[in-house]
Formats: sequence, C-alpha cells, structure tokens
Amino acid sequence: MPDITARRIRSAGAAAFVLTISLAASAYADSRTAASPAAARTATAASGAPSGGAGLGGTASASARKRSAVHVTDSSGHHYPGDSAHMGDRILSEGMSGHDVRVLQDFLTRAGYPTPIVGTFGPTTKQNVIKFQRADGLTPNGIVTWLVSQALRAAAGTSTSTSSAAAPVSTGPVGKATISNGLAIAPADAPAVVKNVIAAGNRIAFKPYIYGGGHGSFNDSGYDCSGSVSYALHGGGLLSSPEDSSELESYGRSGRGTWITIWADAGHVYMYVAGLRFDTSAQDSNGGSRWTTQGRSSAGYVERHPAGY
Repeated sequence: MPDITARRIRSAGAAAFVLTISLAASAYADSRTAASPAAARTATAASGAPSGGAGLGGTASASARKRSAVHVTDSSGHHYPGDSAHMGDRILSEGMSGHDVRVLQDFLTRAGYPTPIVGTFGPTTKQNVIKFQRADGLTPNGIVTWLVSQALRAAAGTSTSTSSAAAPVSTGPVGKATISNGLAIAPADAPAVVKNVIAAGNRIAFKPYIYGGGHGSFNDSGYDCSGSVSYALHGGGLLSSPEDSSELESYGRSGRGTWITIWADAGHVYMYVAGLRFDTSAQDSNGGSRWTTQGRSSAGYVERHPAGY
C-alpha cells in the first residue's frame, strides 16, 4: 500500500471536497457534489486489470466490470476509475453496494469499528465511517474518498500488526511443514485439506511469475501472486474461482488461522501454510520456489484465513 503519513492523510482529508468530471455527466456531478445518497447511482469506468493480479479474464466477473467512460478526479488529484473491484476505485457513500463496500466494512471492523460485512453501505456503515474520520482528524462527512480509504488501510494495518505481534504462532498443537528441494513437505498431523493445499502449491512452486497468470483459468503457464494463492486454495477445495489480491482482502474469516493465514492488500497477497510462506516475492531469492521459511513484514496487510483452518 502507498506509504502515506498520518500528517498527509489528515491534511488532504481536511481539504475541501471538490469533484471535477472529465466527461459530460452533469447529473452524476450534481449528485456527487451534493454528497447525497443519490451518489449511489455511480457511473463507472471500464476497468483494467486489478492490482495484485489481473482480473478474472474471460469470466462473468470481468465482463461485469465494463462500465461507461466517466472519470472523476477529486481535490487531492486522485483519479477514480469508477470500478468496485478495489476499495478506493470510486468514492463511496450511503446507498452504494459492491465488493469495495465489503472491504470497507471489513477494514472498519479491523480498525476498531465493528461493522457487518454485507456489501451495502447503510446507516451503520456511515456512522462508523464518521466515527473513524473524527478519530483520525478527517472531515466527518461519512464519504469515503481515496484518501479516507488509505487512512483506513493504515489504521487497519497497524491494528493487524499489533495484534499479530502479540498472537501465538498458532491456535492449536499443529505440526510444521518443511522444505526439500524447494517443495513443501506437509506435517503428518495436517488435515487432508491442508495437505491438498500444500500439494497444489508444490505443483506451481517453480512456475514463472506472469502478471494475470492463473486468473483466466486455474491451468496456466505461470501465475502472479493472487493467481498462485488462488490456485493453492483451490487445490484444497477452499476457493471455487480465482480472486485478485483485493478480493482476497475479504476472503474467509478475519484474523490468523490455525493452519493457513492469508495476508492481502490491494497490491499483493501471500500466505502461510503450516508455518511456511507461499509467496511469489520469494522466488528471486529462493532458487525460484514460492515456498520459503523466511518471514516478511505484514504491515499494511489484512489478515484472513479459511474457516476451520
């Protein structure tokens, strides 16, 4: 996630909420300028590949993301593509719905403002956004601009890092996987699902990194970060279709799992399985394998796990 200081976030967040519309869309501009619930009728743009792995090419999810070409830029200079694939792709306000609203609700919860993750921006979500804005020195208007979303990511990341640092490595007497020749060896006491996730990870451990790889189909010549994690989870029967890193921010359950923990933000995702890190970023320094025993900073990432594991 961008390295944005609290000072910058608060300063920009306190700036006047000014929107400019680059294409003619006066009705849309009026609803946004007024910051009314009518903003729910957001005209959105045709999106490119989401960060952290391309969108699900050729799927209904990808085609559903095609929108009219209306572009919005706010007073901070941030450009909004208008999609709902990632929190921050569009300005959120009461009455709207989508994947980005689910991520917003999850981040509010992680930042200390418990919010039902329902995917619809209702009164409770608005009240909690206002509470967060007040606590963070932002304009308390209940509208989630890109700057507000980044402040929320920072707050949620800090909360996650703090809680994770104090948390035990696992919540049960689980075994630890080992590595041999770049492949993971599952511990004998691992559940069958976990062993299947490890086996799937081994099948693509040395596959090259290809941006967007593994999204159009689970069977690919290479995989990006989210394509890799999606493939391994699918191998264990824990995911039915590929997800990009932003979608994995709201995957499964919040917090650390007993056997599997996924760390995701809008730009990258990796996971730990039975104590081993499965991460495309490990390939350059690990003989080309995605498996590694080395740790990495989790600052700014959302911690998720599959239910029961």
